[in-house]
Amino acid sequence: MACVNVLLNKCQCVSGVRQNAILKTILSQQSDLKICSEFSHYSCPCATRRTVCLKTPQVTCQMVSDVLVKTVNFMKNLPLFHHLPKADQLLLLESCWIQLFLLGLAQERVSFDVIETPGHSMLKRILLKGQDLIKTGAEERRQPTLAGVQRVRIWLHKFWCLDLSQTGYAYLKGALLFNPDLPGLQAPDYIESLQREAQGALHKVLEPIPSKDNSRFARVLLTVSALKTISNDLITELFFRPVIGAADMSELLLEMLYTE
Repeated sequence: MACVNVLLNKCQCVSGVRQNAILKTILSQQSDLKICSEFSHYSCPCATRRTVCLKTPQVTCQMVSDVLVKTVNFMKNLPLFHHLPKADQLLLLESCWIQLFLLGLAQERVSFDVIETPGHSMLKRILLKGQDLIKTGAEERRQPTLAGVQRVRIWLHKFWCLDLSQTGYAYLKGALLFNPDLPGLQAPDYIESLQREAQGALHKVLEPIPSKDNSRFARVLLTVSALKTISNDLITELFFRPVIGAADMSELLLEMLYTE
């Protein structure tokens, strides 16, 4: 399948230069104001400030909820997972559910659109004082940003270009699930053996003919490593907060995992 180009939203910084001139003057006088960009590798900070939400939450939330159910069922249906100490099961679930979920989005070819959410103007934020300003900043940091969504979209399109089979997805999920490097595991050696087994099976699927060229296997592992840059908060707030409200995502995952 041909790789699909990612079309990102056009930056609005240039069009807003004149409108922000007065604000920049005010900001220059605020010696105690610190501006921090969470995603410093983006050339323009506009995307890191623009908060977004799902364009069609009813449709998208249903699709991603189905993927989450399949993700948890993947763990529930692995006897080797249930042979682990329960404490290890909880650690593995907490650490990898986002990665497995995103692999599920890629596997199911789920696409989604977002729209910009109205936020507090810069002038209003400057005029706010005390706890109101602190509270406003905390609320905005929790909201999904355009930069975060761009990161998810770019990763999905890169992974679609790899064109994995269903079997390849299954072995890759196993390799991610059984992570022996988590602090506090009671059975790290056993978990490491399970990971090696899953990685070996994945290698055979991706490189069926033995050769010195393991480029496809390496590309898959390299692309998967980028999942570490996608935060749990981004995925939770973007895809699941519209459905679960104030509920705790970790508690819901545990209920899904251990409820028959």
